[in-house]
Amino acid sequence: MTDNFYASSIQPCPGPVNRRGFLRMGLAGFASLSLPGILRLRAASPVQKKKDNTAVIMVWQPGGCSHIDTYDPKPTAPVEYRGPFNTIRTSVPGIDFTELLPMQAKIADKFTVLRSMRHGSPGHPAGTLRMLTGDTDIRDKTNPKYPDWMCVTNYLRSKQGPRENPLPPYVGINFSSQRVGAAYLGDAYGPFTVSGDPNRPNFSVPNIGLSNASEVKQLDRRADLRAKLDTLERSFDQAGELEALDEFEAQALTLLTNPKAKDAFDLSKEDDKTRDRYGRNSWGQQLLMARRLVEAGVDVISTSLSGPLCGRVNNWDDHAVNHHVFDALRFRAQAYDQAVSALIEDIYDRGLDERVLVVVTGEFGRTPKVNYQPSTGEGNASAPAGTKQPGRDHWPRAFSNIWAGGGIETGRFIGASDKLGEDSIERICGAGDFLATIYHHLGIDSSNVFIEDFNGRPTPIIADQGKPIPELLG
Repeated sequence: MTDNFYASSIQPCPGPVNRRGFLRMGLAGFASLSLPGILRLRAASPVQKKKDNTAVIMVWQPGGCSHIDTYDPKPTAPVEYRGPFNTIRTSVPGIDFTELLPMQAKIADKFTVLRSMRHGSPGHPAGTLRMLTGDTDIRDKTNPKYPDWMCVTNYLRSKQGPRENPLPPYVGINFSSQRVGAAYLGDAYGPFTVSGDPNRPNFSVPNIGLSNASEVKQLDRRADLRAKLDTLERSFDQAGELEALDEFEAQALTLLTNPKAKDAFDLSKEDDKTRDRYGRNSWGQQLLMARRLVEAGVDVISTSLSGPLCGRVNNWDDHAVNHHVFDALRFRAQAYDQAVSALIEDIYDRGLDERVLVVVTGEFGRTPKVNYQPSTGEGNASAPAGTKQPGRDHWPRAFSNIWAGGGIETGRFIGASDKLGEDSIERICGAGDFLATIYHHLGIDSSNVFIEDFNGRPTPIIADQGKPIPELLG
């Protein structure tokens, strides 16, 4: 049935208003940014050397993409496994996709397919936490125990000193994978969030690039007021929290007033040909924005391919009770294929392929064997309640993801699943390996970094420790 975890959000812990909370309320104009007035930096981990300004774009498929119907087809399997889609050749001999991905097939020499992912967390929240934090707990939790790799990267890079770039280091563009976040790092290390359809003509990102002189002056007055409040409290600030907040407040003010920040999010700066290349829809323009942001100096981008372009249930959760799995895949395939292929090509065309790593994945795959269940009929006039239709369920035992850029060798696949696509059998990779590989690209030795949790205990940044995948190292 339809899952509700996408609609939830991580809530801050309730409690009395303390000094930090008071300042956040006093700077109400900044509060929505989650940048200023939030945290005191903790020096529990060694500072990681920034590796050539490297960046990562993670394209997330919430709900889980069917590996058999995309990157790991099984043309000789029985029809109840292989599904209805034909297999097509790619630009790389020996690598075939299904007919749903003709554009990606043409540029298969520019990315690598990892066909042997596997973990043991079968639910959406647990699977998401496994992939993005390494949490091995197979129970579906409401809140994360560990911070995700995006927030950890933001935290570690903040420890390298003041950020000169006015853009935030971590941006989430319609990132609908809830149940993950900063956990014990604190909200300051979460994403600057962009929401809405960037394909709309009137789309804009709030709280950046103010051009009205009176608004800028008002912000300056508010910042001055905060400084005067500091004077009253600094003598009581034994932990040094107020001094630590200054940097984050300066970043927030810069984001609001610097024209470079506004330009980076402004898709109208792109020519029509480029926008058409990505697709004039929300997914295409999200990925175009991601490219613009890494080019402008953002370190981490997470973006979800969700919403109406997925089909009736707004995600990739292709149970039979939700919708007809193969109709849903056909419906979303063109927008998905075009947007992802455009992003990958653009990364190479613009010379970003050494610095920027692109990863496309979901929390798991879908069951190799198709099952038939009656439709719930909700919002589906073509399949009234009770209509039996095909679906694929959750499947973490074998699934695929793709990797591009990052200086890696491309035009190949890694590992394999068995002849039915049920189990990864060659070059098996787990979530810990997935995370260690991303961290390696970012110049972070995940085996040697510990951050204090809520109880002050040094905690590894990957709960399920793995090793970087050698074939994916630039």
